[in-house]
Amino acid sequence: MTLTAFGPDFTFAYDAWLQHPAGLGQLPPDMHGTSVAVIGAGAAGIVAAYELMRLGLRPIVYEAGKFGGRLRSERFEGAEDIIAELGGMRFPRSSTAFWHYLDRVGLQTEAFPNPLTPAAGSTVIDLEGEKHFARTLADLPPLYAEVARAYDAALEEGANFAALRAAVIARDADAVKAIWDPLVHDWDERTFYDFVASSKAFRGLSFRHREVFGQVGFGTGGWDSDFPNSMLEILRVNLLGLDDDQQLVVGGVGQMPKRLWGDAPACTHWPAGTSLASLNGGATRGRVCTLERDDAGGDIRVTDRWGRRDHYKAVVVTCQSHLLTTSIRTEERLFDQKLWMALDRTRYMQAAKTFVMVDRPFWKDTDPVTGQPLMSMTLTDRITRGTYLFDNGPDRPAVICLSYAWMTDALKVLPHSAEKRVDLALQALGAIYPGVDIASHIRGEPICVSWESDENFLGAFKGALPGHYRYNHRMYGHFMQDAMPEEQRGIFLAGDGISWTPAWVEGAVQTALNAVSGVLRHLGGQHDPLNPGPADRWARHGPVCLP
Repeated sequence: MTLTAFGPDFTFAYDAWLQHPAGLGQLPPDMHGTSVAVIGAGAAGIVAAYELMRLGLRPIVYEAGKFGGRLRSERFEGAEDIIAELGGMRFPRSSTAFWHYLDRVGLQTEAFPNPLTPAAGSTVIDLEGEKHFARTLADLPPLYAEVARAYDAALEEGANFAALRAAVIARDADAVKAIWDPLVHDWDERTFYDFVASSKAFRGLSFRHREVFGQVGFGTGGWDSDFPNSMLEILRVNLLGLDDDQQLVVGGVGQMPKRLWGDAPACTHWPAGTSLASLNGGATRGRVCTLERDDAGGDIRVTDRWGRRDHYKAVVVTCQSHLLTTSIRTEERLFDQKLWMALDRTRYMQAAKTFVMVDRPFWKDTDPVTGQPLMSMTLTDRITRGTYLFDNGPDRPAVICLSYAWMTDALKVLPHSAEKRVDLALQALGAIYPGVDIASHIRGEPICVSWESDENFLGAFKGALPGHYRYNHRMYGHFMQDAMPEEQRGIFLAGDGISWTPAWVEGAVQTALNAVSGVLRHLGGQHDPLNPGPADRWARHGPVCLP
């Protein structure tokens, strides 16, 4: 068996549920064709809409900004298929529910050029002005291997890591919960940095070791931006292999929601050839301005920016939670006040990327002095933090992500134009690669993003702080509505910010499927006994409740 994103908070096999021949469930015939609103056309919204359509419902999709949400592949002007991945760009193989849809629409992947991987070719680590060239960890000074071993030892010491991962791989739900649930009690109120600094493995090392760990980290690079986060969030990343064996989507991941939009699967009720596009008249509706309860019929009224008002028996909300108080006038009684607390306290992290298109993968040229490539995948403490190189073939334009930065480093460039961001990045890289004229290779205009300045996001992804487990539990479990008062039923939350694994599209997909389970039951349907759904497994395998 292989490692998948199975649990650990809710040990439910979403990929197996999706692939079962019995399907996800059945609705009463009189519910077939019922309209359900889906707010947001990102990964969660489109997956939820797609599966609701297959059940025989009519999803009506609303989108305030760009189709695809944070699966945003931006094309460079003047080039047919050269893209910058502004949102999700690297996808771990363990994300099997997400891969279900990649395979469904026929998209291909290849290894992502992460540091010290064969796909990167070579890596340069530049810290405090000291530069190291490496192809593998063994090429770096001994301190780096000491840091790697210390973190592995800290995971084993603090989380019984080998046994926990073995239980996840075996999909032994009870064994996973037996180890994980006590960790929730132990680590909810402690930070990632606390975990590292207080471990026996790191206590025997220097501050420099912890500093290098923060700058270089594990898997994809530096993690010091996450040092204030709850350690539970980082444990999930390690445990589920989310930072390992990552792939990129050839041609851009933004193709996935677009292809699902036009895909015509076999559906209950709907004739052959039905797609989300055809059920929505070929286009999504616009920004949602108001969500409120209709006292007369009990339905939920959705009003869009053009004043169109429609009534729905169920609504799936996939936008970031802060938009429910800043962009959408949401009637307070739709959610319990404790849930409002959780939604409002969600903390979103900042992230910025700066991309340029270049004439060719010139970085592969050999430096006549060193015998090394002119440039490599680069991790640094300078303003760029992470620089990634994307080769589209020897005779085609290539792409450089000059800078991928988070939190404070992302805020440093927030007020600046794209051109200024490129200038700052070139200055930093010029200090690492003196004599390499990157600018002479740039073609067209740069592409940049700062997610915190986008009115439809207000941040890139959730970063749970210590003490936020209870909030996350409320949001993630919101699809279980049997005990709720009538006025709070029928509206369902989804998206990676609702999940336990923010910043990973697998979390968005899994919460979308939870919402589908919730809508199905809300409308009087049920899961097939041969293929129990999330709602059926919740009581036994759901998240532990903290006092």
